[in-house]
Amino acid sequence: MTPPPEAARRDRFTRLPDRVRLQDTVEERPATVPDPARDVYDADRWLVPYCL
Repeated sequence: MTPPPEAARRDRFTRLPDRVRLQDTVEERPATVPDPARDVYDADRWLVPYCL
């Protein structure tokens, strides 16, 4: 037997839901896979197209 709609609504809305901890709402992960060739800097690279 199902409870009347008023009782079901009262049971559902008479108390607040359980609190969610902030630690449970945040997920940290890298946005992309780091590319080791991206951060390689050659200080003399600009010499090739402009000085030769």
